[in-house]
Amino acid sequence: MTASRAIVAFILGLLLTGCASLPASVERTPTTALTNTADTRLGKATRPLTSAHAGKSGIHPLVLAEDAFAARVVLAKLADRSLDLQYYIWHNDTTGQLLWQAIWDAAERGVRVRLLLDDANTGGLDPTLAALDAHPNIEIRLFNPFANRGFRAGDFVSDFSRVNRRMHNKSFTADNLATIVGGRNVGDEYYGANMEVGFQDLDVLGIGPVVQQVSNEFDLFWNSASAYPAATVLAPAKPDSAATLREAWDKVHQNPEAVRYLEAVRNTPLMAQLASEKVDFEWTNARVLHDDPSKVLQPMDRSDLQMLPQLLKAMGQPKRELDLVSPYFVPGADGTKSLVELAQNGVKVRVLTNSLSATDVSPVHAGYSKYRDELLKGGAVLYELKPGSAVPPPDKDKDEERSRGLPGSGSRGSSAASLHAKTFAVDRERIFVGSYNLDPRSAKLNTEMGVVIESPALAGILSKQFDTTIPTRAYLVRRQSDGHGLEWIDVEPTGETRYSTEPGAGPMKRLWIDFLEILPIEWLL
Repeated sequence: MTASRAIVAFILGLLLTGCASLPASVERTPTTALTNTADTRLGKATRPLTSAHAGKSGIHPLVLAEDAFAARVVLAKLADRSLDLQYYIWHNDTTGQLLWQAIWDAAERGVRVRLLLDDANTGGLDPTLAALDAHPNIEIRLFNPFANRGFRAGDFVSDFSRVNRRMHNKSFTADNLATIVGGRNVGDEYYGANMEVGFQDLDVLGIGPVVQQVSNEFDLFWNSASAYPAATVLAPAKPDSAATLREAWDKVHQNPEAVRYLEAVRNTPLMAQLASEKVDFEWTNARVLHDDPSKVLQPMDRSDLQMLPQLLKAMGQPKRELDLVSPYFVPGADGTKSLVELAQNGVKVRVLTNSLSATDVSPVHAGYSKYRDELLKGGAVLYELKPGSAVPPPDKDKDEERSRGLPGSGSRGSSAASLHAKTFAVDRERIFVGSYNLDPRSAKLNTEMGVVIESPALAGILSKQFDTTIPTRAYLVRRQSDGHGLEWIDVEPTGETRYSTEPGAGPMKRLWIDFLEILPIEWLL
């Protein structure tokens, strides 16, 4: 096809599909989290722990990528009554397929499965989703779905203001007794199964009162006006769809890479703890925060529907230290002013974000880079993660130490690494773990969730990493001594290397960032 014909086809596609619309009337049967789960396997396993720590939640950090995958598989296998899953991305790759199979197997045992997926990243998945939804024990709802299933550009042309608002929340809850909340979506790059690229991320496994809080958040989104039953949007599943799913799963299990990955998962520190029934929980107060799902239907200035005011209140005013980890860090004028004011009032403000050579979203880096100089002049300390700076594979003697670490460890085998964790600590006392990025999109466009944990132990670990580990795995960004321009300090065992331009990025990439900086797109980032 010639270029001109391709353009004509594209325009015709827009004209033909741009007028598609979502169903005007949708029947949604309200459902809520099950509460009759005390006699389940998870209920019997967690009851002695929760009874011994009445009113407190048990929190276990999931740092290693393989641990994070193992925890989800184990919860799916242990669930007897219900699985409630909420995700922004679910890839159809090795780990995505394995988790599809895990929830299918649970449904086959009679477990009620509710899966709420944001529809922004489901392109090409309609047959799989329809096949799963056809199972009598699985119900899928799509959040803010695209009307044009085969040509989504039509929605961006005709309905941009709606489809630009997404659900970024992430949770995995079994029997309303155990839950996983954090930054990871479902895909190989999040769970250490991708040898090309891996995300450095963080989740927490929780039991106790925090689980019901997550379930309440899930129910609110599940029953919201933006959650469409999959059957109202997708074409019906084909008669042989279940067989097609099983064939795909069989192929995954025959893949040598998948076999090696599953062997690595079986040997993770968490699996060893589960085998000995000695999962290391910290018992403390934990509070789930989230946006209102109607946020995506209302103007961006509706702060009463937004999570940010809740987050600021729950974390409290820093008195000594504020440590921020955000892969997509775009503080904006107001956020920059607030951080500078804290620094000038004696609070140590430290930020870890992606370097230009490590980021997977260049426009976000352009949104961040325009505030660097002001933040540095105001006294903030900036670190930018070096590409591929994953922690080396843990050895036997350091498994426990690494499994308690925070951002900086993740995928064992990836040749490139990019920061994806979203976590903040105040005064080494409280820590937030969730989906919330410090950018305009999280603040005003997307919905988010996370948990604030009163934990000097976890908050202290994050702050200690800023003291010790992060300076060796990230570039320290400083203003040059003459006050003109910035410099990046790379600390290696052999000494320091200084760069006067963004390291690891060629001139064309830097020129592209300079161009993006002048575009009025910050509100989209």
